[in-house]
Amino acid sequence: MWTMGKPIPIEEPRGKLGVLLPGMGAVATTFIAGVEAVRRGIGQPIGSLTQMGTIRLGKRTEKRVPAIREFVPLAALDDLVFGGWDIRSDNCYDIAMQGGVLEPALLGQLRGFLEGIRPWPAVFDQNYVRRLDGPHVKRGQNKAELAQMLVEDIERFRVSTGVSRMVMVWCGSTEIYLQPQEVHQTLENFECGLKENHPAIAPSMVYSYAALQSGVPFANGAPNLTVDIPALVELARQKSVPIAGKDFKTGQTLMKTIIAPGLKARLIGLSGWFSTNILGNRDGEVLDDPESFRTKEESKLSVLEHILQPDLYPELYRGFHHLVRINYYPPRGDNKEGWDNIDIFGWLGYPMQIKIDFLCRDSILAAPLVLDLVLFLDLAKRAGMRGIQEWLSFYFKSPMCASTVYPEHDLFIQLMKLKNTLRYLRGEEMITHLGLEYYD
Repeated sequence: MWTMGKPIPIEEPRGKLGVLLPGMGAVATTFIAGVEAVRRGIGQPIGSLTQMGTIRLGKRTEKRVPAIREFVPLAALDDLVFGGWDIRSDNCYDIAMQGGVLEPALLGQLRGFLEGIRPWPAVFDQNYVRRLDGPHVKRGQNKAELAQMLVEDIERFRVSTGVSRMVMVWCGSTEIYLQPQEVHQTLENFECGLKENHPAIAPSMVYSYAALQSGVPFANGAPNLTVDIPALVELARQKSVPIAGKDFKTGQTLMKTIIAPGLKARLIGLSGWFSTNILGNRDGEVLDDPESFRTKEESKLSVLEHILQPDLYPELYRGFHHLVRINYYPPRGDNKEGWDNIDIFGWLGYPMQIKIDFLCRDSILAAPLVLDLVLFLDLAKRAGMRGIQEWLSFYFKSPMCASTVYPEHDLFIQLMKLKNTLRYLRGEEMITHLGLEYYD
């Protein structure tokens, strides 16, 4: 095993931690209500690595397996304070009731708390999310002015709540497909583009810019470019702020990152993987627009190529067919259903199939990811980490990484990277799973 040496100095999580959420729809309100339910002892934080996960330290014979929340200094749930933006002015209780994710009986117990959280006017442009509209939006002469309004919102929140630190997580809708352009390449170009209302600067980029200028860590829960451009990576490093993204790994893609590594590990071939979804919430309505769907499709399609590495295993994976469909079906609401047909082949090329019918709840799967990202990004900031946090790839469909490497999509490699990063921060040995020392 490799000994890392001294622990990395980490500031203690003193004071309140502000959680800023652009897009206070089903995911955000399910997260906020869930945290409050856990704080009151009427719910369990199931799905949250920071709250329920453990980490092995040293040899198996040492039997040191602390809870992650006891191993690294994370903010306590009681210290979280919430704020955010939305194109609707309704309070979080009304938004949660409209979303229909959580039972009215549970929301009724939390009503007073949720009614006290009302979103601020959003930076929004229907050109980037064509199926949504709302009156609760900011007006400015250009995108630079809108970014300054967000910076002022962040500062007002800090002063009014007394929080000592903040984290921002994009929980808004999927924007139309954008490719990197010259305006994204340098911070100077980007800031000129803000002043000139450049069409390649989407609202989510305005939020991420405002967060970084305010020294606030930022995570992107949608497949938009948002913070995954050289200009904002540069700004994150300048401001010593951690960033992560993109697109919360829930539902169908979660299944792919579990199953595809197993097929590859056993060298089982793949002829094709057809995926289709039905979804009836606002996310489904937004993705009914072809340009927004294209952004999501790019995120979903990249997973299998990177996991299976067809260039290294051409006999098994080169040329496999991979199709993804998303269908807006209002009766299903937030209860997304994902169907997968997987055509595989084994010994001597004999064909086989796998069928998956995953009846999941999109916001229920996403909420614990938001919590973990908030707590881990706050930890990273207090540990002096800055720029892209690839160790948080575990939470994303399309993880950000250095431009010189490819993203790691294998869920199990991602989990090992995450836990080894925590070991590194605390000066513990890396776990290699070699285990030869037990048999000398």
